[in-house]
Amino acid sequence: MDGGMAGDRIEALIAEMTLAEKLGQLSMLAASLVVTGPVLPGDPVDLMRKGRVGGILNTWGHDEIREAQRVAVEETRLKIPLYFAVDVLHGHRTIHPIPLAEACAFDRDLWLRTARESADEATRDGIQMTFAPMLDVCRDPRWGRISECAGEDAYVNCEYARAKVRGFQFDAKDPQRRMFGVAKHFVAYGAVTAGRDYAEVDVSRRALHEVYLPPFKAAVEEGVAGIMPSFTDVAGIAMTAHRGLLRDLLRIKWGFKGIVISDYNAIGELIPHGVAHDMAEAATLALKAGIDIDMMSGAYEDGLPVALERGLVTMDEIDTAVRRVLHMKEAMGLFENPLRGLEKISPGPDTIPEHRVSARDAARRSLVLVKNEGDLLPVSKNGSNIAAIGPLADKPGEMMGPWCMAGEEKEAIGFLQGLREGFPDCTVQHARGCPTDDAIDPGELALAIETARESDVVFLCLGEDRQHCGEAASRTLPRPPACQMELARAIIATGKPVVLVIATSRPWILPDWMVDGARSVVIAMFGGTEAGRAFADVVGGEWNPSARLCISWPYRVGQIPVHYGMRNTGRPHDPNNGFSTNFLDAPIGPRWVFGDGLSYTNFELGELRIDKTIAGASDIVHVEMAVTNAGGRAGEATIFLFAHDPVALVTRPMLELKDFAKLLIEPGETRTAAFALPVSRLAYPGFDMEPRLDDGRINILAGTSARRENLKSVSLEVQQRMTA
Repeated sequence: MDGGMAGDRIEALIAEMTLAEKLGQLSMLAASLVVTGPVLPGDPVDLMRKGRVGGILNTWGHDEIREAQRVAVEETRLKIPLYFAVDVLHGHRTIHPIPLAEACAFDRDLWLRTARESADEATRDGIQMTFAPMLDVCRDPRWGRISECAGEDAYVNCEYARAKVRGFQFDAKDPQRRMFGVAKHFVAYGAVTAGRDYAEVDVSRRALHEVYLPPFKAAVEEGVAGIMPSFTDVAGIAMTAHRGLLRDLLRIKWGFKGIVISDYNAIGELIPHGVAHDMAEAATLALKAGIDIDMMSGAYEDGLPVALERGLVTMDEIDTAVRRVLHMKEAMGLFENPLRGLEKISPGPDTIPEHRVSARDAARRSLVLVKNEGDLLPVSKNGSNIAAIGPLADKPGEMMGPWCMAGEEKEAIGFLQGLREGFPDCTVQHARGCPTDDAIDPGELALAIETARESDVVFLCLGEDRQHCGEAASRTLPRPPACQMELARAIIATGKPVVLVIATSRPWILPDWMVDGARSVVIAMFGGTEAGRAFADVVGGEWNPSARLCISWPYRVGQIPVHYGMRNTGRPHDPNNGFSTNFLDAPIGPRWVFGDGLSYTNFELGELRIDKTIAGASDIVHVEMAVTNAGGRAGEATIFLFAHDPVALVTRPMLELKDFAKLLIEPGETRTAAFALPVSRLAYPGFDMEPRLDDGRINILAGTSARRENLKSVSLEVQQRMTA
């Protein structure tokens, strides 16, 4: 149907609706497959029959969706179809690595592909909308939801946003396989105080405009269908009621035309937040800020009729929100085909085979090798005696991580199974050694020690259970529990070569003795359905590790937040000056910095070259670096392009990422990492938060990580100022 005919239908529906039916379109209720918050009382089917529900979250599957949609289009007065939404964050039935792991691949094509495959599976299960991508830049591993983001860097999160929006919404060849994305959580949720979930957020305007807003702007520019505000406040203003950011910036300045959906119960929570006396005030604040859909608080249904009576809102304001919701359903194709996406055959108990292959590839591309002393890895497959020890060695279900809604634990592959499949000519023994987080059993510990002593190499698999990750999973001290520490000491003391495998959802604070005592360290995080096979591919040499850290790993919890993009100070760190910025009891920088990661080959970097040394704001500077594979294996090199503005109106970060590229290079081959860098990308927010580019020198730097001492650099002279 063309836009004119669709608009006529929508206006006719709005004209015919009662107030209760309008508020129904603005209300989203949860079904019972998963619980992600408090559940409202009442019979959802009865509410659907009365036209008091516009969409359903947390359900999927042919029978469930068909029956709910049948009620909507056959038993309601206006026969308006429902939409169905789920948090398809890193896979639907086939689970990919958690976003914090997948971001370590620095692979835009991979990010897009896994989003497209997720949309393909979810739409076959009747889902039209996902509450993803999650774009909360985070630099605090105490926050459990760090697992859901793409790390510490704003530019990486921007590129991740673009890839995921394209993959969810636009990349499928079949329109029925497109799934509407809802970017969350607008904005700065990743900066909650002390990493404590739902806590207050107090960040500067500069941090908002430089770090936290850009990924959402990228998603809007890419055409994301929806935005979800965070639970939190920003500088005392609750985001669910933030007119300045939701209305003035998002809708007016950025021109966002899509829907804004509250987080779970967030409108009702404006009351305990302390900005509304009752549901009428809470609903008024949210509606006037531009929130179209109330998720599971009942605030619009209960509060807006009272607000109308009080004169707090107008019917036109309600109609505007209803209009946006109906346009969304029109864009989904639900009026023409209410069962859009459903087919006679579901993905089935074993998922889609090609998606399993893809998930394995995603997992191995996301696994980071950060230490490999004496080239312990890869392990020989010719008769080695291998020990898989630790609480995460044989916990395949944990590999799926948080937000794996339709994933099946029985379909997941853990480290032990991966090793046994990948090393068929080796002896692979297993001993748990200790629970994930509980008292250690002396007999179990003794068995683990004996198993280690009988081995040629030990894979010591430490980590956390997935229920201790994600939402409402903050930690004051993200480190191995005491029982895992005791196990690690005992295994390292055997003197056997130890590969330390970390399966977590966040950076862990690892003791020095643990890192020093391990010959190799693999940061696996949670790799999804195929985590174990991907792990075996890497440690067995079938895949040359190519991932790089998208987030820094601190030495000590007291360093948090620590990240590569820190600003300089008037007293920069100087180990020879006791009155420079420093710690008395820890290094100034992280243990592993953004971009760290090893390969089984060696890459040698040539000098950095640019095609011009003087440029204006409208120019594009072409930057090149030769990269040579000086080792004996083919491998993928990741090259990061940074900039540093040494003198500006405001102090600039010591490094700012401007681009990244991956190169597959054969042994002995030299390839060129080439970047087309718009000079305008070197601008920064001025005092008025508008883009500003000063005349003068800017340093362009490139290398394989954010370790400044290893970067190649050139200077660029900017000779004209750009203002937006």
